[in-house]
Amino acid sequence: MTTSKIDPQLSDNALTILKVRYLIGDETPKGMFERVASAVASAEETGDEKQFWENEFYNLMAKTVFIPNSPTLFNAGTGQGTLSACFVLPVEDTMHSIMEAATSSAMIQKYGGGLGYSFSKLRPRGNPIKTTQGKACGSIAVLNMLSSLSDMITQGGKRHGANMGILGISHPEIKDFIHMKDDDKTAQNFNISIAITDDFMKAVENDENWDLIVPQDSEAKDAGTIIETVKARELWQDIISSAWKTGDPGLYFIDEANRTNPTPHIGNLDSTNPCGEVPLLANEACNLGSIDLGKFIKTDEDGNTSFDFQELESVSRTAARFLDDVVSINQFPTTKVKEAVDLTRKTGLGVMGWHDCLIRLGIDYDSEEALTLGSDVMQCINDAARDVSINLAKDRGAYPGWQVTEMDPNPIRNATRTCIAPTGTISAIAGASSGIEPIFALAFVKNVLDGRTLTEVNVDFERVAKERGFYSEDLMAEVAKTGSCQDIEGIPDDVKKVFKVANEIPVDTHVRMQAAFQKHTDLAVSKTINMANSATEEDVERAYWLAYWNKCKGITIYRDGSKSMQVLEVQKDKSSNDETTNVSTSGGLTPKQRPQTMRGITEKIHTGSGNTYITLNFDEEGLPFEVFATLGKAGSIDSANLEAVSRLVSLALRSGIAMESVIDELQGITCNPVWDQGVLVRSVPDALAHVLRKYTSDMPNISESNLETAVEQLGLPLKAIANSEPPASVTPIPVEAVGFSCPECSSPVTFQEGCVMCHYCAWTQCGG
Repeated sequence: MTTSKIDPQLSDNALTILKVRYLIGDETPKGMFERVASAVASAEETGDEKQFWENEFYNLMAKTVFIPNSPTLFNAGTGQGTLSACFVLPVEDTMHSIMEAATSSAMIQKYGGGLGYSFSKLRPRGNPIKTTQGKACGSIAVLNMLSSLSDMITQGGKRHGANMGILGISHPEIKDFIHMKDDDKTAQNFNISIAITDDFMKAVENDENWDLIVPQDSEAKDAGTIIETVKARELWQDIISSAWKTGDPGLYFIDEANRTNPTPHIGNLDSTNPCGEVPLLANEACNLGSIDLGKFIKTDEDGNTSFDFQELESVSRTAARFLDDVVSINQFPTTKVKEAVDLTRKTGLGVMGWHDCLIRLGIDYDSEEALTLGSDVMQCINDAARDVSINLAKDRGAYPGWQVTEMDPNPIRNATRTCIAPTGTISAIAGASSGIEPIFALAFVKNVLDGRTLTEVNVDFERVAKERGFYSEDLMAEVAKTGSCQDIEGIPDDVKKVFKVANEIPVDTHVRMQAAFQKHTDLAVSKTINMANSATEEDVERAYWLAYWNKCKGITIYRDGSKSMQVLEVQKDKSSNDETTNVSTSGGLTPKQRPQTMRGITEKIHTGSGNTYITLNFDEEGLPFEVFATLGKAGSIDSANLEAVSRLVSLALRSGIAMESVIDELQGITCNPVWDQGVLVRSVPDALAHVLRKYTSDMPNISESNLETAVEQLGLPLKAIANSEPPASVTPIPVEAVGFSCPECSSPVTFQEGCVMCHYCAWTQCGG
């Protein structure tokens, strides 16, 4: 009973992603898959079984036909860290619960977990607190606190935390919550959703009033009291308008989620993980993995293609066993999480490569055939995973929280078995399209570090173009301008039909495809309903109603161009009250002349580009006058860029531009973020902002006489610069305040699967 191991089948891009994000030390991809397979198979009972399943698990990953979620790849076999991607933590209406959630959050995100919270039990802002005679800060303040905490944490040195915040539609703060992300700055590491009930949808449909109530299960003295009565349709329109504008909030159909809750006797599904596809009980976690559907296409001797359901069933059975073994060997940062996971043993087997699969079968994503096939494919996976779980229960026992229900009349090992989660990074490893999403673009231009550009083309589109005889580099470059082939001459109509991209798929099809997969999924489906920029608020409303009528558990929409998605923060109003601004007679700003000798401070900051030395010089009035920044290592195009940044910042300071305005332009620019003495430094320009902000916040006025004292208080080295000139070598960072670009490689990003992802380097905001 042995299976031989194959060599990993990986593209050059996958090898790069593994090296940058996953491999430990000198580990090879084969070594990583062996490490993970050995650790997971250690849950098997006997030596022979262990070796057999270790080889089976290894081969699934080496073929990239199945890949577990990122924390399993990061941590399995290392002896540290959790293997789960998704967690939900309770937030009760007490200071103890809020602080406990914060502590647990830090430990979970440290090792790569994404978190969901429901704030529906918190009393509203301003509500009296009887123990302190104070007033409650409210749900939004608690969310912002957890958002700040998440910003501090780098997950296993790999990525930053992703979160979901949910608030019930009856909460008194619901209006503020709906609009909290309208400024495109607040809590950008949180997705937010509204917990929508059936009663609210009926109230909207019938144009009824809706009561906003102090949460019944809060600690407030007036719990259950109606604070305000509003028109349901007005509240509904607020949600639609905000989502049209920014993509937030999404909807969580909480009653539908709880209708399929396998353990109502244990608790309600009050919240989900960050991308909405995993409704969980308090303190639960879920272990996820995805099957690449694009690898199940078989071709007969006549060249006809079909989907291989027999092979899919076989792979699903092995993958389901893999995920149950992950539950057995998993480690968790808190006792409560471990107890909750052990009680239900939830797993979530999902898919990626769905659009690849359709393309290789010659099926239009926007077709009834695609919807039917999607339902059949997910039913095959769901049935196989359920059967494996029932059989495992006979050998290993049912999950401890199991009770006889209509849903699960027989003992079963896992309370849930299937879920369609974001696959941004693991789909890049597999060379697959993401989840069940349509492909983002057929081709796009990739910026590389030496200033060149490369055209990246979808492999299936390139293959078909060559097979059908319309391929040329010029045509691919034309496609890369928009990512679409629809308006390009020379491409056959049947090819155009199959190769529609996300924004060319009708909204109704997006929603119906989500519903087709949801029908046979225990948990939920992570999908973004992509809309063209021209989509209206009525289109958003229609998508919401379609999702509700088709029994989806939630919905996220994104209208193209509705988020700035700038790498740096959104630009603020630059109106300045600075009285020192110098205005020339020609209407422009005139910079002050530089004196021969100046005094300043120099600070060393660790950045992703190496140690950076930032010198800030002051004029005779103690005002910042100029800045120089140098890297510990000189040379390269980076040095020229940083010199340009330093000169422009100096010019702004000498011209009397308000310091706050300069800081606003620099802070948040991101490229290779690192931690320096507890502070997240996103790039060299961001480091400049840190030094400038430290000056403005800690030393409101520095004169020649008190400079040394102030510098000592900051703990900075003092450096007198006589007749100083800009350093010979000054560095930089690509300063691109771009709309849609990856913070790591500057390639295009898109909203898919409830997450933001780069389709080249596989960076994702949520870590999927």
